[in-house]
Amino acid sequence: MGKRRRVAERRKTSPAVLAGGAIAVVAVGAAVAGYALYGGSSAAEDRGRSTSAGEKRVKTGPLSAKEVATASRAFLTAWQQGSVAGAAAATDDAAAAREVLTGYTEKARVRDVTLTAGSPTGAEVPFSVKGTVTHGKLSEPLVYDSALTVVRRETDGEPVVAWRPSVVHPDLKDGDTLVTGEAGIPPIKALDRDGGELTTATYPSLGPVLDSLREKYGKTAGGKAGIELRVVRDKKSKSAEKTLLELSKGTPGTVRTTLDPALQAAAEEQVARKARSSVVVLRASTGEILAAANASKGFNTAFQGSLAPGSTMKVITSSLLIEKGLASADKAHPCPKYFTYGGWKFQNDDKFLIKDGTFKASFARSCNTAFISQAPELDDDSLTEQAQQVFGLGLNNWSVGVSTFDGAVPVQSKAQMAAELIGQGGVRMNPLNMASVSATVKSGVFHQPYLVSPEVDGRKLATAARTMSAGTLAQLRDLMSYTAAYGTAAEAMAGVSGDVGAKTGSAEVDNQKKPNGWFTAYRGDLAAAGVVQAAGHGGETAGPIVAALLKLGG
Repeated sequence: MGKRRRVAERRKTSPAVLAGGAIAVVAVGAAVAGYALYGGSSAAEDRGRSTSAGEKRVKTGPLSAKEVATASRAFLTAWQQGSVAGAAAATDDAAAAREVLTGYTEKARVRDVTLTAGSPTGAEVPFSVKGTVTHGKLSEPLVYDSALTVVRRETDGEPVVAWRPSVVHPDLKDGDTLVTGEAGIPPIKALDRDGGELTTATYPSLGPVLDSLREKYGKTAGGKAGIELRVVRDKKSKSAEKTLLELSKGTPGTVRTTLDPALQAAAEEQVARKARSSVVVLRASTGEILAAANASKGFNTAFQGSLAPGSTMKVITSSLLIEKGLASADKAHPCPKYFTYGGWKFQNDDKFLIKDGTFKASFARSCNTAFISQAPELDDDSLTEQAQQVFGLGLNNWSVGVSTFDGAVPVQSKAQMAAELIGQGGVRMNPLNMASVSATVKSGVFHQPYLVSPEVDGRKLATAARTMSAGTLAQLRDLMSYTAAYGTAAEAMAGVSGDVGAKTGSAEVDNQKKPNGWFTAYRGDLAAAGVVQAAGHGGETAGPIVAALLKLGG
């Protein structure tokens, strides 16, 4: 009798567990069910325990398709049903998720959210968002796409959503907030140098530039704020606020820029052909920015990138060596296959060497050891001072009219100092910085680049402490001219006529198969620079982009 009762009890238990599992899957988005599955309740903890009292069994191994589907459904369903607690508990950082999700409802005022999951790719699940943003009597539909990634929670290995703010909206970063209300900054109408309107419809890569212009000039350009949904950036962020949706249009103020419409259109066309490419064109005699474009629309690498510039840095290093009497264009200069300094063994691309060659030959062929071999004769701060005092770089004092990174050449010693001579180590630049380097060589004096005339707001542009001597400048121009005609830049610069000069660069990056390709050059009164990340040598990648733009003017 006792045995039959135990068998009957086991039969009753099994269907109950199965039914409970089915209900949990179907109703996993409900506040209670979602929290029970992922919130660390006693039931969830019990499932994670091993047979030994007091120990937990942590799940490991790749996520199954079922685990990805269940975890993503738990998060999305709870969010759609308005259960902030349930959705937050379905992530690996409930506190951070709760803050952003609460703000989505209370500050962004998004209502009636519908979330539709797409087909997963491994642990990543794309989904679409449809909702309504309301403010008083105003309302507008909100539609966008996002994605989430499922991971195993560290404490017990249960599948949960990896929390990051971009899950809620792809434009959100850590510390950012979505807010609907009167815009903190009135809109602007940005114009090119000829008075034509600049829009992302015509110039796709100008989004970050237009956002930055609005942030700087919106309150002074004479516009009136409207009601909009926008991204308010974290105080530490360098990115500008971004408008996502307008519920009522404000009245824009007007800001005129220095951009040349023909050059900007050509720059957009060029970067569209090369993934991860960026380019800047300047007027060498004034510093006016005539074009700036990026293949990637989300970040303005052209102005804000911080990348090792590779051998384009040799333009600055050459000016230093010539000034100090350590090199002269037409005099003999060593270019060995290897040179060891500070415990590092440096070599040239393909381990070439130049026997009985001149410094001009080493510059044109981009011989690394020709520069590294002079490291023992330099002070640790020599290159830093040259970059700052002659080329205006690394002082963080440019006033362009939008947010920029102004280059960095930190003082370093031994091997790291030597690496900086060839644009590696701690040196960091972007196309704006390197276009300015070519502009300084062409004009003979540093002119701080600018996108908005200082006459608009009376701001003061940065200046350099000194200029190169006439002799140093003449040699530097000779080096760049020779490189454009006969050196590593010759193929890209073929067909670019007139008074020209150029320098190529390739910057090695850890864990990257191909180097970043750099190219900086001038023609007449135009100076330009470009980079193509993870693509190969600069003469073959960034060179054609820069050369195509230089052909349009000068």
